[in-house]
Amino acid sequence: MNVLLADTDKSFVQEIVNTWSIQDVQLTAVSEAANLISSIEETPIHFAFVNVNLLVHQDLDLISFLKEHHPGIEIIVLCDAKTKPAAESAISHGAAGYLLKPVTSRVLEDTTKKYLIRLRNNTNYRFMEDHVLENLLGDTPEMRKILKTLYKIAPTTSTILITGESGSGKEFIGNIVHRLSKRSNEPFIAVNCGAIPENLVESELFGTKKGAFTGATADKKGLFEEAAGGTLFLDEVAELSPATQVKLLRFLQNHELRRVGETENRYIDVRIIAATNKDLQEAMANKEFREDLYYRLNTFHIHLPPLRDRRIVIPSLVKYFILKYQQEHGKSIQRIQPAAQMAITAYSYPGNIRELQNIIEHAIVLSENGELRLEDLPEEVQVQGASTQGLLPAPNTITTAPSLKKQESIPPKIQALSFDSTDDVIRLDELEKRHILHALAVLKGNKTEVATRLGISRATLWRKLKEHKIEIDGESPQG
Repeated sequence: MNVLLADTDKSFVQEIVNTWSIQDVQLTAVSEAANLISSIEETPIHFAFVNVNLLVHQDLDLISFLKEHHPGIEIIVLCDAKTKPAAESAISHGAAGYLLKPVTSRVLEDTTKKYLIRLRNNTNYRFMEDHVLENLLGDTPEMRKILKTLYKIAPTTSTILITGESGSGKEFIGNIVHRLSKRSNEPFIAVNCGAIPENLVESELFGTKKGAFTGATADKKGLFEEAAGGTLFLDEVAELSPATQVKLLRFLQNHELRRVGETENRYIDVRIIAATNKDLQEAMANKEFREDLYYRLNTFHIHLPPLRDRRIVIPSLVKYFILKYQQEHGKSIQRIQPAAQMAITAYSYPGNIRELQNIIEHAIVLSENGELRLEDLPEEVQVQGASTQGLLPAPNTITTAPSLKKQESIPPKIQALSFDSTDDVIRLDELEKRHILHALAVLKGNKTEVATRLGISRATLWRKLKEHKIEIDGESPQG
């Protein structure tokens, strides 16, 4: 990691250089203002200590310049009692904090170490999250391409436009981008633009100055300021009024905004991720959405396919939502009845992931004895699941899990997705393996039919058979 120390006090800078002792951290020290810009442009910098008197250099806003060249950088301003107000003002322009001089090398090192710990924790978290993320998105060529793109663009500050049907997981993707970014320790704020009354949109997003209108009894931060340093997720961005679209465009151009009733601009360092389920090309043709705003938002475009086109992800999402809701409703789900499992997989999900989430919560509330049963699912899931699969009897005839005598081809270990109390948090790869085994058993080893029902290619199925060391009739899958 590289740390920049920029201060015109040469003796102070030299003292820090002579005593700097953090291993694996390179200190770049600058005491001549003339060398500052070239150092920033030529050296990768992750963390910076900058004297308040250097924040404006050659008519250049140094904080903006640093953040433009080194996305995710944290900047600590060095000041004294007289320049403290200027340092406090710098925080509203993107600085992470300030330190009062005189300051020792030990204080600078401790501040740097705290940043290092956060950075390493984020790296470890992202490493552990990788497997979960891949399972929750789905192993299809289209989703693998999306995941590859996410890893590339997450560390940048680029705006992203996410499109897809309602409930397809656009906010989930936005949150993942934030977690994989260098802003993961800062706020992630999501707002549904269509849910805010039109007369309140500007004040909610950009904030208000005291006295700007009747009822504005105090200064109020908008959501842009609340998300400062982090990510603002604008859902249903196509619902913004023309006037608000203009303000959003202006912000994307220079990262400056004005609270309603103010005359001065504020610099806000926040990443914008926008989402919509509307056809923006059509909206632009109808003059409902600004073309220049579209191109500003569309630096990167991610289109999420509906859940019905990536059914392989359903078991992982089911596990995810069970873990999310069982404690909330005072339940401990240990098992999913096979009939319920097949109905959940077969359902068409017109409401996408959001509908699946509601279905699982519905089933958890109605569940008994730690088991999710077919009758715990909404009626439309029971009916459509049974008719689509052609494998289940009518819902009113199923009262218990099928017996082994009636389904001798199904090995006992895959009669259900088990959530044993001794293994309360099952690895997602184990959950996937059990689901594949269950599908193979129900479909009597017909690999083509299994791949079709799981919503994956036959090649992907073979790869997963190899990964999970699953043999079929003594045949070991080849790569």
